[in-house]
Amino acid sequence: MFVLGLTGSVAMGKSTAAKVFRSLGVPVFDADAVVHRLLEPGGAAVEPVGEAFPDCRGDGAIDRQRLGRLAFGDSPALARLEAILHPLVRDAERRFLARAAATRRPLVVLDIPLLFETGDERRVDAVAVVSAPAFLQCQRVLRRAGMTPDRLAAVRRRQLPDADKRRRADFVIATGLDRRRAVAAIAAIVDVVRNRQGGAWPQRWLAAPRRPSLAATLRRPWQRPAEPLPSELASMARGASCARS
Repeated sequence: MFVLGLTGSVAMGKSTAAKVFRSLGVPVFDADAVVHRLLEPGGAAVEPVGEAFPDCRGDGAIDRQRLGRLAFGDSPALARLEAILHPLVRDAERRFLARAAATRRPLVVLDIPLLFETGDERRVDAVAVVSAPAFLQCQRVLRRAGMTPDRLAAVRRRQLPDADKRRRADFVIATGLDRRRAVAAIAAIVDVVRNRQGGAWPQRWLAAPRRPSLAATLRRPWQRPAEPLPSELASMARGASCARS
């Protein structure tokens, strides 16, 4: 089974690309959606997060916006949140991959917004980066409710620059032209990798390295404090869905 990592900066069209992969019959793991479910009523993270952040508990769920405001301005608080959520997201990823392998899926996609920033490229066979020109990214983001140029700048500071992502990618999906070309590019990627023999699962997952902490992330050469959690939580902190792409 070949494991393809899908990533991209804010408003590059990653969610749309994930939908195209699904339409082509490729199972896609959505890290943001998993975090969302973990914090909803009945979610596995509600109890431990509620204990660590009691002011964020309400109606059997976690107030994600309040949690974001508390955690992302406080490194110790963020570390506590990481310690709770990271293992749960990783377990969900493993279950997804195990199910796909058991049903003999030749190709799966892990949709991870901060794949490079958290070192997750080590756990996939190849990486596809969704990219668009900066001016188009800006236009897309500023159409979102509550988004401003300052907030966009803050998001960009937390993410590896798009040029660096493209340089490190195995495949680049350009979404700045037209949808048909992007769909054709994704279909071509599927054709190329579907029958390749992958080595990521299960070998690189049996003893997968721990995701780097915020402190480790801050020591990276590009000196941008990337959110070590899926971007769902970053959007909570900003009070808008700006981290979803």
